[in-house]
Amino acid sequence: MMNSKSVASSPARRFEQLAELYRQEIAGPMLEGMLNKLFRYEAEICQAQLDQLWKDLAEFEGRYNMPSANFYQLFQSGKTDDRMDYIEWASLIQMAERLKMRLNLLIMGKKNDDSGIS
Repeated sequence: MMNSKSVASSPARRFEQLAELYRQEIAGPMLEGMLNKLFRYEAEICQAQLDQLWKDLAEFEGRYNMPSANFYQLFQSGKTDDRMDYIEWASLIQMAERLKMRLNLLIMGKKNDDSGIS
């Protein structure tokens, strides 16, 4: 019987253990199925959040008659003022970029090569 001391509790340590199970090719099919299900679930949540962000970004694009990519380039180069709408718009763009990277890692296992908002 295992006691609580024998099971590592930090997520980083648990991931190290998981990686070692796979390196040694001793991870069981149940573990693999759970991982696949977890990644699919996380990807679905991520996609839903990204879909909502795209709707929010579309509102700003319509309001200011400008694609987010063009706005963000202007914002980053300091060619916009500091009105709250612009700060919120830039924040949404940054959030969408991080979510796209996360989704790509969850689905394809690698970082997103696309550096701009689409």
